[in-house]
Amino acid sequence: MSASARPLVLGIDFGTSNSACALIDAQGALQVIPLDGTRAEMPTALFFASETHSVLYGSEAMQAYLSGTEGRLLRSLKSLLGSRLMDEYTAVGDKSIRFFDIVVLFFKELKRRCEAHVGQPLTHAVLGRPVHFVDDDAERDALAQETLGKAALEAGFTHIAYQMEPIAAALDYEQRLQRETTALVVDIGGGTSDFTVIRLNPTRGTHSDRSADILATTGVHIGGTDFDRLLDLATVMPHLGYKHVGTGGRIVPSSVFFDLSTWHLIHQAYTRKALHFAKELWTDYTDQTLHRRLMNALEEQHGHRMLASVEAAKIACSISGADAAVDLDFLDRSLAAHIDAEGMEAALHTSIAQVVQCAQACVAAAGLQGVDAVYLTGGSSALRTLIAALRDAMPDATLVEGNRFGGVAAGLAWAGAVQAF
Repeated sequence: MSASARPLVLGIDFGTSNSACALIDAQGALQVIPLDGTRAEMPTALFFASETHSVLYGSEAMQAYLSGTEGRLLRSLKSLLGSRLMDEYTAVGDKSIRFFDIVVLFFKELKRRCEAHVGQPLTHAVLGRPVHFVDDDAERDALAQETLGKAALEAGFTHIAYQMEPIAAALDYEQRLQRETTALVVDIGGGTSDFTVIRLNPTRGTHSDRSADILATTGVHIGGTDFDRLLDLATVMPHLGYKHVGTGGRIVPSSVFFDLSTWHLIHQAYTRKALHFAKELWTDYTDQTLHRRLMNALEEQHGHRMLASVEAAKIACSISGADAAVDLDFLDRSLAAHIDAEGMEAALHTSIAQVVQCAQACVAAAGLQGVDAVYLTGGSSALRTLIAALRDAMPDATLVEGNRFGGVAAGLAWAGAVQAF
């Protein structure tokens, strides 16, 4: 195929929390596509509205849910890739739909919005993937990639390729370099933290095979949604009875709190069986106010709203370094919860340490004592406690904060520009 006839290739960063798309246009310029109004990043969320029987996507989905519109919100679908849940059905209004088909719907919407922006059909795509969809399970990891590709094909793409997300981020970073640099790319997404040590050189950007420049890759299944869960358990769930010492000195069973604090498991807390189990927990409580709050959260399906409030406070605290209130007025106006820098560090300490250890393991696997630069990308790379931990672990490297939400998609677009299909 001649260069002039080469199709546009869409780079798709299908993220746990947010998704983004980009392509290199016919003039060779990068276009990061505004998927959500004017914003490049689009929440990976769908809302099935009960009254209108319509499906909303992205921030519209989140706004509909948070405004109290009756329906079903689904988020963090990427976390289900590689699991048996992907082939299971879930209730949406008066019908059931496979989780896989919900992923296909989201891909179709991404494709539709991108095609509307560029004004032509898009058939070729490079899909981002984490270093490990699933830790220490090669079979499930392969299944996750296969499922991702099948969803893209069912959405209407005819040619697909894959690239690891941290390598894509590195290719985006390379566009701004003037000299050869050895970099550790740190991609902290919603569901995974991925690392690549790569040799970057602006003169090699047109090479389709960069395998010789990739010195090491590592990854761990810890990301922003895990941070949300840990902060939710530390700040909100105790007001519902988490770790409450009840009758007979026993701690209230914790499974319901873990479901309510995990984006892709919240729906499990609303099943008839789960509600019955939660109701029967009243005998384990000595403080019935806590149990009433728990039942209110379950019966009114406040799980996503609580977690969204925690996420918003996490972001506010990370940006300012100051205390941030967790809005729980919809649950109980008498409640006061907040996230501060000290509390965030305490709640996330173990997970942050695991992320940093994985980063250090990547540098060691590359056979290096250190790197020239640490390049940060992914929405959760903005956490102050994480940045401080990485700086302490690699004091001699230049810390570069990249495009948190569009960087991987941009790198996938650059990869697509030289990809042979």
